[in-house]
Amino acid sequence: MIDQFILDHRLNAMRLAGAKVGAERCGERAITVTNPYTGAPIGTVPKATLEEVRSVFAGAHAYRPTLTRFERAAILNKAAAIATRRLDEVAALISAESGLCMKDAIYEAGRVSDVFLFGANEVLKDDGQIFSCDLTHHGKKRRVFTQRSPLLGVICAITPFNHPMNQVAHKVIPSIVTNNRMVLKPSEKVPFSAILLADMLYEAGLPPEMFNVVTGDPREIADELITNEHVDLITFTGGVAIGKYIASKAGYRRMVLELGGNDPLIVMEDADLDEASSLAVAGSYKNSGQRCTAVKRMLVHEAVADTFVEQVVAKTRAWRHGDPSDKSMDMGTVIDEPAAMFFESRVNDAVAQGARLLVGNERRGALYAPTVVDRVRPEMLLVKEETFGPVSPIIRFKDIDEAIRISNGTAYGLSSGVCTNRLDYITRFVSELEVGSVNVREVPGYRLELTPFGGIKDSGLGYKEGVQEAIKSFTNIKTYSLPWA
Repeated sequence: MIDQFILDHRLNAMRLAGAKVGAERCGERAITVTNPYTGAPIGTVPKATLEEVRSVFAGAHAYRPTLTRFERAAILNKAAAIATRRLDEVAALISAESGLCMKDAIYEAGRVSDVFLFGANEVLKDDGQIFSCDLTHHGKKRRVFTQRSPLLGVICAITPFNHPMNQVAHKVIPSIVTNNRMVLKPSEKVPFSAILLADMLYEAGLPPEMFNVVTGDPREIADELITNEHVDLITFTGGVAIGKYIASKAGYRRMVLELGGNDPLIVMEDADLDEASSLAVAGSYKNSGQRCTAVKRMLVHEAVADTFVEQVVAKTRAWRHGDPSDKSMDMGTVIDEPAAMFFESRVNDAVAQGARLLVGNERRGALYAPTVVDRVRPEMLLVKEETFGPVSPIIRFKDIDEAIRISNGTAYGLSSGVCTNRLDYITRFVSELEVGSVNVREVPGYRLELTPFGGIKDSGLGYKEGVQEAIKSFTNIKTYSLPWA
């Protein structure tokens, strides 16, 4: 199935990348995409040149979308139906190029369909406001109206390797809703998921000029993506260092930066420990731990820590990991072998400083076992920095004050989960945790595709993603007034 997809879409990928070359030249400038589990190549995409990237931006800028709200909604509804019909193909492709297990890939494919549907609903809503002007003693009999308009320039979107299709959906669908034009650069490690999403949108009737996919080496084309004269807004999801580099280079442009996370799951002494340990394990290992909102730190009250640790270890041992194409697996690989080696070294460093390895930290290629490390201290790199993999570091604390202090003690501020039934604890966490979201009795990453999502500090500039918030970022508000009796 994957080979057939690659064969059918090779030329389409070349066109999307702006590569106006023959297949024979594509071999000279191509990026090979490999399966993280087997190491086998699954296909190639063009390595676009600077001239080709500039051509794509110029073409997108020259195009002026004229789709009505009804037409945009129809395209997105049809795309949702296509995504549902092709769910097995979508999931197989996501798994093949990212190493995610089939359970996670199927879930992601379903989320993509949800984003289409939310976008279709949002485009039918009126986006304006009305203000009466006779509200004060010196007012006039007028009304001020607002409406949202597409950006004058092009939106540049840059997406990472994790959630290789859903991340793309969260960029392009709000762009379609708002009648914008977007040029997307997906991670060179997982480009085919983005190309398949474009394929589904084109099949649904989207004019290709509204969404272009550029594949290439970021070392060659990254600066052009963020400084091209036609770019009005840059929406980026990825690492902090790259996000800050974009901010330093972008100049007078809007930016929506969704960066890393170091998300805690805080377990208080009154928590349901069976529920908390299940959330901890799922939050750490789903998507191979490669989510900005994965549980990166488990902060556990010392009164219940021993019991909690026992349950986490038992549930981790039961978490099956291996061949991503095996539907019985709970976890596949991480994105590549260097990533697995990095997690191994981080855990070894913590153990050398006194932490206790209880299970895992075993590596074979890109396959890295779910790992539990107890007696971790906040200053250890394993938890002070973001460890973007399936590791469960456990930090013990004495009271809520210490829990909040430890949680806020990193440079990140994306999300959090808290396990407690006490309202006084909940209100303090909501008020005092320096994060973009707080989930009570749920994993840090819980959200709908519609709801606002994003962080503060090194997790982002405070601007939110999610379909509704992205629509706001992707538009200009225009006001006008009229005489009104």
